[in-house]
Amino acid sequence: MQAFHLSQPNSLDAALAAARSHGAKFIAGGTDLMQLLKDNIEVPTELVDLERVGLSSIQADASELRLGAMARMSDAAVHPDVRAGWPAIVQALEASASPQVRNMGTIGGNLLQRTRCGYFRDTGFACNKREPGSGCPAIAGENRLMAILGGSDHCIATHPSDLAVALTALDAMVTLHGINGERRVPIADFYRLPADTPHIETILQPGEMITAVTVRASGAARNSHYLKLRDRASFEFALVSVAVGLDQRDGVIEHALLAAGGVGTRPWRLPQVEAALRGKALEDAVFGDASSIAAGGASPAQQNGFKRILLQRAVFRALQMASA
Repeated sequence: MQAFHLSQPNSLDAALAAARSHGAKFIAGGTDLMQLLKDNIEVPTELVDLERVGLSSIQADASELRLGAMARMSDAAVHPDVRAGWPAIVQALEASASPQVRNMGTIGGNLLQRTRCGYFRDTGFACNKREPGSGCPAIAGENRLMAILGGSDHCIATHPSDLAVALTALDAMVTLHGINGERRVPIADFYRLPADTPHIETILQPGEMITAVTVRASGAARNSHYLKLRDRASFEFALVSVAVGLDQRDGVIEHALLAAGGVGTRPWRLPQVEAALRGKALEDAVFGDASSIAAGGASPAQQNGFKRILLQRAVFRALQMASA
């Protein structure tokens, strides 16, 4: 770990001012960033600690849920209003990491965690995310856990966040603050595909930070489910995950929302499955037909072709759970 200066501002404006210095980086719970610092993957010259800034409120009413960026994952997971109105968010949080990490990890930090690709995490290997233009050894190397959707010739690393998948399915909005003020963007537009710049993972501008996430209340949000398939039962990242929200009336699907994790270089929305479900009956035959097209456009590497079938089966099962 390299030496750095620590700033501890007491307000949002002070935090944004501190982040203007070259080499500055925000730190929230630190559950991912501290690992990256220890491994010299991240080498900021200044850390701006957000602990005293606030931004930790959790508010819900009949129209929307608002999660402050500094709200702890564990607090959001046990909040009664979140559990009642947005169960997929709760399930995604509870499937994340361990209780100890969730007690420290924040909503904003979770959305900004870096990939768990082993080549990215080991500085002994080349990696285009760490050093643009150095290469992507995962493409021809160990790629069982890598993405089958959204990859490029420069990167096939999967996005790691469970929460981001649930938020993507539920059309969440991300509030950002920077030197130019506030802006709100759909979470679907927040993450960038790797293309030829895999080191640029989001649309965040220098010195800009997440301050909140908002999610509309809806029938689909209330009837939502998050399913995570992984190699072990806890403290493991997804092989495949699926978030589903279903708004139905009299046994007919009026609106369906779906996104997948573990398969894409960013949380992966499944609009083709949503369209196949709309106006159809809540029946296994319908779920089977819709899930069969979930992996459309997939481009597996040598070792992860199994994710196509696993994704289809996960979508089918998640639809069953959301409709139960």
